[in-house]
Formats: sequence, structure tokens, C-alpha cells
Amino acid sequence: MSGSAHGNMNLTLHVWRQKDAKDKGRLEQYEAKGISPDMSFLEMLDVVNEDLIKKGKDPIVFDHDCREGICGMCSQMINGIAHGPDTDITACQLHMRKFKDGDAIFIEPWRAKAFPVLKDLMVDRGALDRIIQSYGYTSAKTGGVPDGNAILISKENADLSMDAAACIGCGACVASCPNASAMLFVSAKVSHLGLLPQGEVEAARRVRAMVEAMDAEGFGNCTNHYECEATCPKGIKATFISRMNRELMKTIPCPPREVKAGGGA
Repeated sequence: MSGSAHGNMNLTLHVWRQKDAKDKGRLEQYEAKGISPDMSFLEMLDVVNEDLIKKGKDPIVFDHDCREGICGMCSQMINGIAHGPDTDITACQLHMRKFKDGDAIFIEPWRAKAFPVLKDLMVDRGALDRIIQSYGYTSAKTGGVPDGNAILISKENADLSMDAAACIGCGACVASCPNASAMLFVSAKVSHLGLLPQGEVEAARRVRAMVEAMDAEGFGNCTNHYECEATCPKGIKATFISRMNRELMKTIPCPPREVKAGGGA
């Protein structure tokens, strides 16, 4: 059931409020009245914040920037689902028509050890940036556009690379995973570079460095829950995790063969 296309809605919000990283935090209840079903979820929060400011209260702090599903900053758990009850979208693309008049909505920040809460719904996702800094790039000189077009690449690899490159680093995969695993994010970054000739040269060093950085940041491991794939706003497939694991296995040196007496192997 969704809200009426013509009538406004009154909603009850249960929002996580936390002053800083040291504060215990708690859920607080707010009334969102006269909400148009055509509003985006963040526009609804803007209306609630305007009302709070008028009353002399602190507005709800949340991350946002582009509001077009590009930047990945609008990281919110909405009724227990990363980015809310819709598929292949970010929270800023979620429209209030997905809810109905009288609904109670629970809004929380990402929950992961590697994503400490800064304030209210805003978390520190710097761990993902540090993983990229570890080797999420290519140091090969790729030249200009004509040079790139001169390199023959199979359609399969080109398509897979583009699919992986769609990752916006929002962290929904981490927030959705029971283990707070970042393997979908890391595998997408590893794959979109490693599948192309310009990035293939450093593929082994890249996957090793990025997985080690991921582990150092405190993310959990993948145990095939597939929650990451289900909530990824860009539809990144978990098959990239399998590909990353295969690439990682290639970097593990084989033990030396035992040579028997007499020169036989």
C-alpha cells in the first residue's frame, strides 16, 4: 500500500539522535505532518527539521549532497533496510509514496564498527576512502581518450568493468551485512580496474593491498548472506566477490615441491 497521489500524509518518525561518537544515543519520536507523497525522503526530513528549528530545537543531522543517487552520502537505515523499501535507489531517491498515512518510520544510521557515528544519522565512512587509498587506482600511464579507444577489450570484460564501476561507495552493503563486510565494495573496486588492460598489470598487488586494508579497518568477512546485493542501490552483484577471492588466491605463493632423494619429484 502506498500513500494517496492527492492527499498528504501524517507520519510518526522514530529517529536516532546521538550528540557525538561518545554519546550513547537513543531513538526520539517526531511527528511529520502534511507530507506530500511526491516528496523525496530527504525533503520530508527537511520539513521536519524546519519545524524543529522553529521550535528552537536541534535539527536532525544527516549526510546529503547531490540528491540524485550519485554521491552515496545519504546513508540511512529506513525501517531496517539500507536506503529504504525500494530497490536500486539511494535514500534521496526514495519517495514518500512508498509509505501510507499513519505509518511509523524508524530511521537509523549505518551500524558497523568501521563506521562510527559522528552525530545522529551521520557516520564516518572514511574507512572506505582509506581502502581506496591503499591501491584503488592504477599507476599506469593510460594516455588520452584516443589511446584508450585503440586498445581492444572484449565486450564481456568491458561490460563487467562498467557494472563494477557503478559502485558509489555508499556503504549500504556494509550496513546490511550481518558481519559488516565490505567485500562487495572492495570487489567492485578491484574488478572495475583489474578487468581492463590498463589496470591488469597491477591486479595482484591491488587485490592484496585492498583486502589487507579492509581487514585492518575492522570489516567482517563474507558468509554469503547476499544482503549486500539485495540492498545495493546500483545493483552490484555478489559474483564480483567470488571473482575477487579467485584473484586473491592467485597472490598466495605455492609451497615448494618436496624433492625426493635421487632427484625424483
